Amino acid sequence: MDARTLEELIGTLGEPLLRVLTAPADGLATPVSEILLYGHGDPFPSSAPGALVLTVGLPPGQVEPLARDAAAAGVAGLVVRGEVSRPETVAAAKAHGLALLAVDEDAAWHHVHLLLASAIGSRPGPGDGDAAFGDLFSLANAVAAAVGGATVIEDARQRILAYSTLPRQTVDEARRQGILGRQVPSSPENSEQYRVMFAAPGPVRLAALDGEELPRLAVAIRAGGETLGSVWVVDDGQLAPGSEEALTRGASTAALLMLRARAGEELSRQLTGDLLRRLLDGSADPGAAHRLGFAEGTPVRVVAFALEGAESTPDEEQTAPRLLDLVRLHCEARYGRHACVLVDGRVYALLPVTGAEPSGSGGRKERHRRLAEDIVRRAAQALRIRVRAGLGEAVAEPAAVRGSRDDADMVLRVLGPEEDVAVVTEVRARVTLLRLRELMAGQRALTAGSWREVLAYDAGHGTDYARTLVCWLDAGCDVARAARLLAVHPNTCRYRLRQAQQHLGVDLDDPDERLVLWLQLRTLGGLSGTGPF
Repeated sequence: MDARTLEELIGTLGEPLLRVLTAPADGLATPVSEILLYGHGDPFPSSAPGALVLTVGLPPGQVEPLARDAAAAGVAGLVVRGEVSRPETVAAAKAHGLALLAVDEDAAWHHVHLLLASAIGSRPGPGDGDAAFGDLFSLANAVAAAVGGATVIEDARQRILAYSTLPRQTVDEARRQGILGRQVPSSPENSEQYRVMFAAPGPVRLAALDGEELPRLAVAIRAGGETLGSVWVVDDGQLAPGSEEALTRGASTAALLMLRARAGEELSRQLTGDLLRRLLDGSADPGAAHRLGFAEGTPVRVVAFALEGAESTPDEEQTAPRLLDLVRLHCEARYGRHACVLVDGRVYALLPVTGAEPSGSGGRKERHRRLAEDIVRRAAQALRIRVRAGLGEAVAEPAAVRGSRDDADMVLRVLGPEEDVAVVTEVRARVTLLRLRELMAGQRALTAGSWREVLAYDAGHGTDYARTLVCWLDAGCDVARAARLLAVHPNTCRYRLRQAQQHLGVDLDDPDERLVLWLQLRTLGGLSGTGPF
């Protein structure tokens, strides 16, 4: 693949994400080969031709030596943010013939890395993704050896990502339980220690929480202004001299590994999401489903999940992504693969349909429905908001996924007030009437007819002829059944029908006129025997 130039990169992402503070000596036609994350204090690579370097946590006073090293390594440019992008920074980059690009102060470095790596058409570099998380175990061992205590690396949600495994480490029960569950046990005392640790500018020493535990030396893992996690060391009273400095260096390295890992994961999800979006809108190529992990020829079905009343919640923008995470988690647990994406506030999942699809109990269709019901129930508990799901028809070709998505969307539109989940086959009649209404609404010849006169007469005279006609037609022209639907005496129903014929000229003896009148009142008028359409 040909390298992208700086000009193409800037054109792809553009402002406000990426601003050009100064161009390189060769101009914006300079090719960009890769995106590198550089943490302050780390050795700079001796050779990195064409690289664009993200200056994670770089103090303003360190720009000049970094620019000198970057120019010697053949780097194309530096990316800075916030106060680092001041005049002396621009002057240093210009003096060494480097491009200098700036991102907003609140931009997360892993997002910047993800977008830039995606824009140049490559994945993050070696050591990213799963490999980076594997490297965290090596880092935990290195920190434990340097500091002299058993070490754990956690993310910002107190999940244990890696831990040291050196022989003869002193450990306590809290460490053992945390590693077994890969999650730090929650307690008010723990929460207070995390608050103190995250508020501190460097390593802090924390007392044991009870008589069976040992003290800890801990430090936050940060990249610029973003907190990514923390590193904890068991302090048995025999930590090495300079342990705090060694722990700080370890946290800096952990930040880079975690940024790369997260960027790799998010880039993979972004690429998967983009591919699924193209499948859903019908613009994907025939091999798209296979690239999403579905075996060739496997039928698939689209399931759409929608939040009910999300606009009334204070964190509307956060609720839909949380629903996406929940749907992705459950689909992956059931099928060992997932293809989920958030589009216009709705979450879509693409599910495989394997083997025959019987209509009886236990069929694949029922399993998909049960999965949707389970997700809807759990989402309501977790998000404290109603979630509804529509399941489209199973389709055999990627080109037909758009049709299954349309089915799922239509199901969501016709669900009744007490319904949360439905398959399109269960509400086919309602879906068909809705499609007819939309088709007829755009055709003048199909919207003309006596139904308009009936509604206009009711509006002008306070009568209820339209609903009476619909109930009578819904009841198969049975006056007694229609009267029950209307909650009136059968004679009242007969009287209204005669009056409608007399005043409006409706020929109820003509089966064709009855059919057209019923269809227009049901679809265009939005009426039914049990209430609004």
